[in-house]
Amino acid sequence: MIEIDEAWLATHPLPGFDTVSDKDSRGRVLVVGGAEFVPGALRLTGEAALRTGAGKLQMATVQAVATALGVLIPEAAMIALPSDEKGEIAAEAADVLRERLLRCDALILGPGMSIGERTDQLVADLLSAPDASRTILLDAAALTSARDLEELIAAHDGHVILTPHHGEMAHLSGLEVEAVKADLEGVARDVAKRFNAVILLKGQESLLAEPSGEIFVHRGGTVGLATGGSGDVLAGIIGGLAAQGASPLTAAGWGSWLHGRAGEVLSCQVAMAGFLARELSPLIPRLIEDATLNRTKFR
Repeated sequence: MIEIDEAWLATHPLPGFDTVSDKDSRGRVLVVGGAEFVPGALRLTGEAALRTGAGKLQMATVQAVATALGVLIPEAAMIALPSDEKGEIAAEAADVLRERLLRCDALILGPGMSIGERTDQLVADLLSAPDASRTILLDAAALTSARDLEELIAAHDGHVILTPHHGEMAHLSGLEVEAVKADLEGVARDVAKRFNAVILLKGQESLLAEPSGEIFVHRGGTVGLATGGSGDVLAGIIGGLAAQGASPLTAAGWGSWLHGRAGEVLSCQVAMAGFLARELSPLIPRLIEDATLNRTKFR
């Protein structure tokens, strides 16, 4: 397997900023998720997307918490969605979102959502929307829905990124968790081919698989990243990079590296464990700049 390290970053460069670039040309991210009782996940994802340099952010969540979330992240535009009796995003929210999809470069779907039939329907409806070659990242609860949407995902011609941990990969593959752990490389390769999607299989060592069958490994990071909200930040980093024009493979690889490197920095500044997921995002701009402008020295 090829390792995702400084040399890999050099051969998979991020799109550069134009000297006259405006907000639209720097990428438009739409994040859909959250619920009345877990509104904070979208804050983590949305802020991470902006920290990568994305130009515009829209966050869509249930109406009851949309205003408060908008005040928390004033840089974002908010979309209030209908909810069900449990305070979760209702399936009919797809009707509100379809037009918005046509004006975004990357869709991040799943942070803060819970598993259920309404989530299955919402994910299916959004994947069925007219495609404008946007990148779609399915995370958290949206990954559970993805298991039965193989054809819809494959139809996006490699523009979908799935970010499962071992348990979610077991669900996607139909295997037991122990079977996944026994053959991480083989399972990641098989799922990437079946779904025609880029797979970032998260773990102590994260595997990145593309539909062609090629596998990459990222061994960076620290135990402190195993904390609530960390995956929401990772999703935002990847989605933000994809919105700016990075290919799904490049966005996922850089995202994994940046997320791991930010964890390493915090493990030195704070402790090996105990830092918060929301402390990762402020480090991302400097890490990107250092990696892009001076690949022989990283701060």
